[in-house]
Amino acid sequence: MAQMVLIMGESGTGKSTSMRNCDPVTTAVVNPVGKPLPFKGSGKFEMLNSETESRKICKFMKEQAAAGKKLIVVDDFQYILSVPYMNRIKENGWDKWNDFGANYFEIIEVCKELPQDVVVVYMTHTETLESGVTTIKLIGKLLREKITIEGLFTVVLRTGVNEGKYYFYTQNSGKDTVKSPLGMFPAYAIDNDLNYVVDKIRNFYEVGEYKTDAEMDQADAAVAADIEKPDSKGRRSRTGRKAKETAEQETETQENTTDDDGQEEKPKTRRTRKTKTDKTHDEVVAENAEKMADYQQKVFEKVQEVAGDAEEVPFVEYCKVADSVPKPELEEPPRRTRRERKAREAQGNTPVKPTEPTPEEEPKKETCTRRTRRTRS
Repeated sequence: MAQMVLIMGESGTGKSTSMRNCDPVTTAVVNPVGKPLPFKGSGKFEMLNSETESRKICKFMKEQAAAGKKLIVVDDFQYILSVPYMNRIKENGWDKWNDFGANYFEIIEVCKELPQDVVVVYMTHTETLESGVTTIKLIGKLLREKITIEGLFTVVLRTGVNEGKYYFYTQNSGKDTVKSPLGMFPAYAIDNDLNYVVDKIRNFYEVGEYKTDAEMDQADAAVAADIEKPDSKGRRSRTGRKAKETAEQETETQENTTDDDGQEEKPKTRRTRKTKTDKTHDEVVAENAEKMADYQQKVFEKVQEVAGDAEEVPFVEYCKVADSVPKPELEEPPRRTRRERKAREAQGNTPVKPTEPTPEEEPKKETCTRRTRRTRS
């Protein structure tokens, strides 16, 4: 039986393009709609174009395997269903649905008649069910209810695009039907390179002419991406990548202590919290204020040096002098910790929003006296 792979994804997310590194000498392609492949040199592949009938497709796959092809790709697999459906859309009755399902299923079942060292890859579009799960795109309820198509495959990958780069996702996110054998792929996301996936499968199952573990380790490092796996609700971080530098990290320090008899006790491990800055919010604010005071003093001294004994300095000249004094680099105050907020509340010192002036800073409103005109009664 051939090795089977299912790759699903939305249109334009890199399914067909993933064949770009495959060897045309050992690769054959079933192209149900006959469209050109989206990369240069794709005309070198042996292709079966514009065919959706299972009998002819299965015959082509068997012939290509007998001719020495080791990789057979069925591109746009969903059109095996949708094209016959559109051709028979005006036909009534249930027979046509049975024909669609049987035709689709036979193209999968033919893998049982192919050699073990042949890899067959089915590429198909996706749809999201009412439950929120993303799965392969089908027509009607026959295949969905009677057969779980992904259950026929051991390797199910999904395409994705992140920051302009194209990937294969190798693990289930909780909201799709992606799966792969434990330890087969090095990361949750890998480059969309079908040639690498085929090499990995042959190496993992040790079928045909496969690469060594050392060779695959180098290939793993080249294709692995640092995209985070979504949480149970299918959400990723804003950038979609693992943070290389975290704002906070825990470190462990050991302290040597002695007991009452002076004997050294077992070192204790103390967890400390390390942040981008070891200063508190109030300490940073105080340092910024001190820097600004020093800056104002330097400006004043510079103005005195330029103006000499003059009692007044023109505004434009003052600005030029002030601009010549380097401005201090102020730090952005970190957010107050829960402990700091509670301490301020205990002191009755509730923080005031920076955008709102304090009562002392708020300008006093000028009072106006309303004058009224007296009239004769």
